[in-house]
Amino acid sequence: MAEPAQEILGYPSVWSVTPGGTVAFHVSCASSYHAEIVRITRGGPRTDGTPDVLDCLPVGADLDGEYAGRVQPTRPGSAMTAPIAVTTAAALTLQCWVYPTLSTGQDQGVVALPGGPALLLDATGAATVRCGDLVVSTGAPLLLHHWHLLTASVDRSSGTVAVVCRRLRTYAGVDDVARATAEGATGPAWQIKGDLLVGRLGVDTSGRAVGSFNGKLEAPRLWAGAAAVDEFDSLSGDPASAGGLTLIGSWDLGRDPDSARVVDASGHEAHGRLVNAPLRAVTGHLWDGTAMSPAEEPSHYAAAHFHDDDLADCGWEVDFSWQVPADTPSGVYAARLRSGTAERHVLFFVLPAPGRPTSDTVLLVPTYTYLAYSNYRLDLNRAVELTGRPVGELHEVDAILTERGDLGLSLYNRHRDGSGTAHVSRLRPVLSMEPSYPWSLSGGGGWCLSADLYLVDWLTVAGIDVDVVTDEDLHREGADLLNGYSTVLTGSHPEYVTEQMLDALSGYLDDGGSLMYLGGNGFYWVTTVLSDRPDVIELRRGLAGTRAWSSEPGEEHHTNGERGGLWRHRGRAPQRLVGVGFTAQGGDSASYRFEPDAQDPRVGFVVAGVDIEAPLGDYGQNMSGAAGAEIDRTDVSLGTPPGTFVLATSRGRHSDMMQRAIEEVPAMKPGQGGSESAEVRSDVVYFETAAGGGVFSTGSVNWIASLSHQDYDNGVARITRNVLDDFRQRAAGEAL
Repeated sequence: MAEPAQEILGYPSVWSVTPGGTVAFHVSCASSYHAEIVRITRGGPRTDGTPDVLDCLPVGADLDGEYAGRVQPTRPGSAMTAPIAVTTAAALTLQCWVYPTLSTGQDQGVVALPGGPALLLDATGAATVRCGDLVVSTGAPLLLHHWHLLTASVDRSSGTVAVVCRRLRTYAGVDDVARATAEGATGPAWQIKGDLLVGRLGVDTSGRAVGSFNGKLEAPRLWAGAAAVDEFDSLSGDPASAGGLTLIGSWDLGRDPDSARVVDASGHEAHGRLVNAPLRAVTGHLWDGTAMSPAEEPSHYAAAHFHDDDLADCGWEVDFSWQVPADTPSGVYAARLRSGTAERHVLFFVLPAPGRPTSDTVLLVPTYTYLAYSNYRLDLNRAVELTGRPVGELHEVDAILTERGDLGLSLYNRHRDGSGTAHVSRLRPVLSMEPSYPWSLSGGGGWCLSADLYLVDWLTVAGIDVDVVTDEDLHREGADLLNGYSTVLTGSHPEYVTEQMLDALSGYLDDGGSLMYLGGNGFYWVTTVLSDRPDVIELRRGLAGTRAWSSEPGEEHHTNGERGGLWRHRGRAPQRLVGVGFTAQGGDSASYRFEPDAQDPRVGFVVAGVDIEAPLGDYGQNMSGAAGAEIDRTDVSLGTPPGTFVLATSRGRHSDMMQRAIEEVPAMKPGQGGSESAEVRSDVVYFETAAGGGVFSTGSVNWIASLSHQDYDNGVARITRNVLDDFRQRAAGEAL
């Protein structure tokens, strides 16, 4: 593995900005560094023996120059904080339902009071109460993946401390109740003011979490007064009716799950706030399988799932900012950071001014897919399985990500407790967005941003000016964002899309716009955005589809109420929008052969100047073929429109390293590889819409990686240019 260079990390405050707007940059570097704003016009790693091309054009920003470095720590670990004030209380009682998922060998906080007692799991996983130097443990570790009710009281007037753990489910031969009591907690009445913590014990001097909890927590509560030990269980009912106790706070982790706000149901308005986006809308201790979403029975979804590696916001301070000049062209930009031999590109995108397109064509940058893959930790064994090849020396980015688990996970990784990562945020360094980052699973070619720079490269060389917008912009603004454009181009892999994005693209086509889907496995996963944290996207992979992990039973619905999983399973298969949809993946690529439809005069403009008797795309930067990695096919039953022309296909040209998608095969059977199955294929299609626009789809992640072959003079490039020219001319003619 390549050794990491001197670490210099950064992230922008936003991923897209319009002229006149400001983008701030957050940087961590142990030494001084140089920063400058550049526009990226060509990029993407080369695997065909030609030199890598990365053209970064300095824009001459006022901020360009030297900066004093500083190390800014990341602060992973989710929690809830809530302001409390206890003026005078001789005793306190704490309670919470607890579902642990990981034994860390360290203390894990459940409910902790500033300067007061803390309810926690000790290093063995046993229920424990800590009050100053006094530590009282039941000595019985909780069972992982089981619900337990933890209650503790500390009475300073009598000096008595008690902690009880009752497991919800009983087993023969295993005690379901553990309790411990002790003396020695005498002292003055409690006077506490500060933030109560749920899911951690505190923070260190740098703000890093201490004692983060892994698992689900439900109904944390706090009373003034000490209940008798035999009354602890009864406190889990109506907290306000606890005899002899005064309710201070009762936090409902199930209410308003799409928000970072946690309602204090005690009436004292001590509402909590979530840190680092623990997962809400998860099953709680009452869930029995009769309700499959919070909408059906909210009381069954009153918990939140906390992880010690959750990260929604690094919280770094700003080091410098750039106010984008009014005449800045739309495009791909970066703050290029250099320190010694280390270099990092902090990517962002400049949009045209609102309502003022500067081109008739717009590139929709699939930033939600970039986020989904952000900081992906490569599983070497999985890489060999998918490609059939040993993985060579990994890129320096992979070396850093291997060392730095604190930089947050991708939606393809699992948390340390084994649960799938459902939230990712852009408010952290995203090293996988380096413009020349090679992806091991694509044979060292590009993926996500580095692959989409093959398209930016071709557009630059071809002299085609386009505007740039991002998924986040389309999600927020809808079809209005696309007004004035004749043609929308996608990137190589627009896999993660929201309902708002699909509606916007459908509306755009209904109004006569044209779409060029230049990728594969697009419009696949149901994606949502947290309502009060637009920098965080959410994914529930469900129990079907080609997936890196599965949702827990009952947890397929997003926090905003939408059912997760595949758009296909919500009646919006990609074929309905672009004619083709995901069918197979693997470490394989192939060329296309033209189909009889390519000879139809109605699509003659598409193949003009191309030899349709020869193979198409037997070259490229990703595994040397235009049809590969992840591919799509037509299917009338899934919505491929009537009148769709299948211009070319890779059917029969793949090896068994390319296998059908799981959702395509309802029962296990042989013959699902590329050498046998006719469904393992990429179809290149074209169809016209009722409103006079058109859709051209390539059905392959690798298509745009073939554009640069033979000095950009090849069949893939020519077809792409033919279609784009026709769409633009068609719209210009209608405008006249």
